[in-house]
This record gives sequence, C-alpha cells and structure tokens, in this order.
Amino acid sequence: MSEMIRIENLTKKFGNVTALENVNMSIEKGKIYGIVGRNGSGKTVLFKLITGYLKPTGGRVVVSGKEIGKDTDFADNIGIIIENPGFLKGYTGFKNLAYLASIRNVIGKEEIRECMKKVGLDPDSHKKVGKYSLGMRQRLGIAQAIMENPEILILDEPMNSLDNQGVDDVREILMELRDKGKTILLASHNKEDMEILCDEVYEMNQGRLEQKWQGKSIAG
Repeated sequence: MSEMIRIENLTKKFGNVTALENVNMSIEKGKIYGIVGRNGSGKTVLFKLITGYLKPTGGRVVVSGKEIGKDTDFADNIGIIIENPGFLKGYTGFKNLAYLASIRNVIGKEEIRECMKKVGLDPDSHKKVGKYSLGMRQRLGIAQAIMENPEILILDEPMNSLDNQGVDDVREILMELRDKGKTILLASHNKEDMEILCDEVYEMNQGRLEQKWQGKSIAG
C-alpha cells in the first residue's frame, strides 16, 4: 500500500515544555490508525502538526508527498475534527456546511444534503446550530469532515457526546470509508473503538509514541 503520511523525528516545544518528542510514524492508504493516551499526552498537538495548524520545533511531516511548512502550509485533501468543531450558531446545520463548502467550491447542495443524512441530521431542519445538542454538533462536525470526500481523515475524539446509536452510526461510516481506500487517524478514549475500528494502535505518553498492536486479531 502507498504511504499517505510520513512523520520523521517530530518534536514540538512550547517554551521549556516538550509536548512532542522525536515521534516517527508511517501511515498507509486504506487503514485506520488509533492513537490512545491521557489528556495532555500530545495527541492533539500531533494532529495539529500533521495538518499544519502548528509548526514543528524539529523533524518534519510529509503528507501525500508534500512536506508541511515547506512544500505547502496546510495539508491538502484532509477532513478534520480537532477539539470542538466551531460553527456559526445563528445558522442552520445545512447553511453552516454550505458556507464552509463555498470556500473550496468542490461540492454542491446535494452532496451536503446526503452527507447530513448519513450522519443522522435533517438537512431541511430550520433549527439553528446554537440550539443543537452536543451530540448533534458532533454529528455536524463529522459531516463537515467527510463532506468533500477527503483522502485522509484526522479525527480527535469523534465519538464525544454521541449516544449509542450515534457511536454505531459513526463506526459504520468510518469502516465504509476505509473500505473505499480512505486513510483515517483516530484518537479515542474508548477501548472498544480501537478494537472494532483500528488496523494499528499507538499509545501517546508524555509526548512519545509507541505502537501497542498491529492488526485487529491482536486486539481480540
């Protein structure tokens, strides 16, 4: 399989605090990679470095053959959920997604409608996002991440605030996307998410990354 992301000796410091230390990782097309670790272990920092939202102190990240910060400022063709998705509270879910889609203008209204339905939201609802439950906002964030059919998904705790049905729905979506050749990097506190979804799982501890297991059979 082809390599989608290569991380080499990646280090990030904030003043005297080392948030990420000498991280190396190769991420292949068509797999789901899980990252586990306590809050503050470095998972979100790693995701922000991959996408280009943070610049590394040392090392490098190469996404689809382009080095972040050198060949391009931000990674292309990536769908992202990092921390709480931010939406315009006075707009409906559909209008929020339509506004975001207009930036790149690669999808139309029908794709947005289908994507909202896929995550269990009504595209015709007049409810403003400010009135959404936490679970509905999370579903909308997932819709935003996948709506432009990206090759890579980077999802930081995408199951947060979802009920059992929502978790099942999202797991099904992620497995379907992997089967279509998408590459997914997933952070979750839920051991079951890791066991059901992931081809490889890594543990982040105090800014260091190590592989826990490879292949679903090892998780069983």
